[in-house]
Amino acid sequence: MPTFEHRSVLPFPPEEVFTWHGRPLALERLTPPWERFRIDRRVGGIQDGGEVWIRQKFGPFWFRWHSRHSGYVENRQFYDEAVEGPFTKWQHSHTFETDPTGTRLQDRIEYGFPGGRLGEVILGGTVGRSLQRAFRYRHATTREDLVRHLAFRGMTPLRVLISGASGFLGSNLTAFLSTGGHEVHHLVRRPAGGAREVQWDPALRRLDPSAVEGFDAVIHLSGGSLERGRWTASRKRALLESRTGSTRFLAETLSRLDEPPRTLLSVSAVGFYGHRGDDVVTETVQSGTGFLAEVCREWEAAADPARSAGIRVLHPRLGVVLSPAAGYLRRLLPFFRMGFGMCFGTGRQWVSWVALDDVLYALHALLMTENLQGPVNVTSPTPVRNTDLARTLGEVLRRPAGLPAPGVLVGLGLGEKGREALLKSTRALPAKLTAIGHRFSYPGLEHALRHGLGLQTPAGKAL
Repeated sequence: MPTFEHRSVLPFPPEEVFTWHGRPLALERLTPPWERFRIDRRVGGIQDGGEVWIRQKFGPFWFRWHSRHSGYVENRQFYDEAVEGPFTKWQHSHTFETDPTGTRLQDRIEYGFPGGRLGEVILGGTVGRSLQRAFRYRHATTREDLVRHLAFRGMTPLRVLISGASGFLGSNLTAFLSTGGHEVHHLVRRPAGGAREVQWDPALRRLDPSAVEGFDAVIHLSGGSLERGRWTASRKRALLESRTGSTRFLAETLSRLDEPPRTLLSVSAVGFYGHRGDDVVTETVQSGTGFLAEVCREWEAAADPARSAGIRVLHPRLGVVLSPAAGYLRRLLPFFRMGFGMCFGTGRQWVSWVALDDVLYALHALLMTENLQGPVNVTSPTPVRNTDLARTLGEVLRRPAGLPAPGVLVGLGLGEKGREALLKSTRALPAKLTAIGHRFSYPGLEHALRHGLGLQTPAGKAL
């Protein structure tokens, strides 16, 4: 029977590591971003008898998993075993042993292939490599998440309300905050489905003020997608209103509460700065020109009612968030994997990028650092030119890259959206985060890509 093992030593006591694994959404937090994975239902937690029903995609096929937990010993171990799934056997043990430097975390899986020995011959190598790739990611994520949460261990966990929580960033932020012990609630547009959901309709200005009383922080992420469709005049009006209207309504509602939140974190983007060529921009630089700059400028101003009411308002200006699960990198990957990696226009334009996990860690730091307010650049401290991004991604994937996509073709194919998003240059640095001593886990592009894609560094090469 094949067996897989992966172990590492984490510099934290077993109680902290075990508690992190037992919190809500730990499974979501541990799932690598390159895997297609959905949780349909769960009953209980990691204690004996807890169950989870999952759908996971392998190639073009979706498989169902039904797992049950057993063997629970607090701060020591727990097991999960497949009741139903694509393997004839799947028993996964998680053990937490005291080590002189912290905790020895070990994952051990015994599994059996459909088709017996023939199935093992055909699938064994692929499954083994996939497991190694996934558990390297899982252990690295566990380590970094615990570092971030335990940096604020003396502070009281927050009660947080998030809008746009079903989106890519919102769902990842919810999992990260939940595994840190924070209590996370969601603003949703559909009927509320439980005690931790609050229904609202910003277009119709509907929100029960009593339902949003008493939160420590509100994080506003919702807004129409800038990626979908061409930017026609009507589409641009809708995009602007989806951001400014919802932000203004939420800020006005919070400003009138008897128990308003201490903090409103209303997301923005480095598009605020417009085209800046080779100039370095920090949070002190004024807004630029163009549609994205206009959207970001008015988006941030829409939070003024909360500011005027004495609520601490922060605007994280996000760079290009790199993850294979969504956005810029997800759109590029199919071309690069086929050997058609490209840069856009001259390729000399600066790209202010940031790894997904570093976005989560930065937003958490903003919530917990009470002397910060206003705009904060959430970008890697090492922006790169578009040609360097293409070259590095090609090297990581071991594919040729660097084919130019002429600016005129980008403009013809994508219109104003392509010209603003792909051809303009913004070299933003995270000055405020640097000033408070915030550390980025993935400040270098190659390291960030390898972590997010689960690809190892070649032997002998340092990052």
